[in-house]
Amino acid sequence: MRRLVRPWLYLLPAAAVLLPLFGYPMYMLGLLSVFDYRQAQVSGGQPTTFVGLGNYARLLSDERFWQVLAQTVGFAAALVVATLAVGAFLAVVMSRAGRLPRLLLGLAATAAWAAPAMTGSTVWMFLFDTDLGLVNQVLGVEGYNWFYDRWVTFGVVGATVVWHSFPFVMVTLYAGMQAIPREIFEAAALDGAGQWNTFRRVVLPMLRPLVTIVVIQSIIWDFKIFTQIYVMTNGGGIAGQNTVLNVYAYQSAFGSSEYGLGSAIGVVMTLILLVVTLFYIRALYRSGERL
Repeated sequence: MRRLVRPWLYLLPAAAVLLPLFGYPMYMLGLLSVFDYRQAQVSGGQPTTFVGLGNYARLLSDERFWQVLAQTVGFAAALVVATLAVGAFLAVVMSRAGRLPRLLLGLAATAAWAAPAMTGSTVWMFLFDTDLGLVNQVLGVEGYNWFYDRWVTFGVVGATVVWHSFPFVMVTLYAGMQAIPREIFEAAALDGAGQWNTFRRVVLPMLRPLVTIVVIQSIIWDFKIFTQIYVMTNGGGIAGQNTVLNVYAYQSAFGSSEYGLGSAIGVVMTLILLVVTLFYIRALYRSGERL
């Protein structure tokens, strides 16, 4: 009995903090999603009407919702691939660099990781400014608007997100690479394996548990992206062409004052991320078994 109860006792302090902090907002989110709750209900001018699954039916029948969902999934997938590629490349560079270059790269990555999303987005907007941007000056282009075309805008915003996210991937994979015994690399070199084959056939399989965790964590972060898109595209871009799901929920709840519908979008996002989180927990468990 003690063996069964003891782990739960260790979890009690964390549960005492996390359950009120996350439980009550989640309860209110689910509660609002089954009511027709607008500005009139907030001000007390009209009674609150229970609509059950009406907000969900309205949401799932809305073509705009499916377009935004597909756009969000595609954008998140591109961000995950780019973040993993940049982070893995810099992890390899970091493992082969000297002490001073490794220190400078670590400091630069830490600065990018520590920068608030609002600050980083503002700095990148200034770099790509139409009239005063450094990028236009370096390229010798006058008056080019980087935030007019949908895909160019996604590229600039995506670069900002990758800049914020790659340090986590880089440090995680670098730590995993440092844990690999040197004898394995020496054996691969004796067998005539080059750097690329060593990384692909030796390092990558051994880092597979860490890569799985990094990928799933990146999916969770990139799927619920909000700040960079909202700040850099001024709320979703021209005619909402760069809207993602989190921005769509914000616009529905606070822009159109349809708080019930916005809450329903939040619940759907939570359920999607819950599924991804289950895979994340499973990956953590399996990596713990292998380690």
